Amino acid sequence: MNPKVDWFFENDSQWQAEYNALRTIVLESGLEEELKWGHPCYTFKGKNVVLIHGFKDYCALLFHKGLLLRDDAGILIQQTENVQGARQVRFTSLKEIKKLVPVLRAYVHEAVEVERSGRKVPMKKTAEFDMPEEFAVKLKEVPALKKAFHALTPGRQRGYLLYFSSAKQAKTREARVEKHIERILEGKGLDD
Repeated sequence: MNPKVDWFFENDSQWQAEYNALRTIVLESGLEEELKWGHPCYTFKGKNVVLIHGFKDYCALLFHKGLLLRDDAGILIQQTENVQGARQVRFTSLKEIKKLVPVLRAYVHEAVEVERSGRKVPMKKTAEFDMPEEFAVKLKEVPALKKAFHALTPGRQRGYLLYFSSAKQAKTREARVEKHIERILEGKGLDD
């Protein structure tokens, strides 16, 4: 147990009992406990393996390379369609966690083995993501924008493409593109 993470488990929340049960299970694996993104994250030689987090309707164990796990119990969930490698096991009660303890131990063990092996999640290339027409037009109109966009890291490029594409109406997509042109020209990502 890492004392720097204790506050997360001591904090009064609707998932406090569930968080503590998950912590006990994950710590049995020998992983190092850290605090990342405001949540307990468990690492193997500095590499993220599993994270405990919660939402309004559920709490979860998030396996960073969950796509590579066998999922014999059929319990891994892809959080959203754009999440490439991570997978969650979701819980709405302590009873559900207790019922799955042996399975969760096995999944954590397998996740450690995946990390130990050095296997990587096959990630989609940035070019495979949809380019919204409104952004494509702007890239043609402003060569400096095109140059700046392609100079961004692949992750920042994907962030913009996903954000622009997620708007249902063309008007909203255009407004998002306009709003972020300056950030792209400055070499900044969506959340920088």
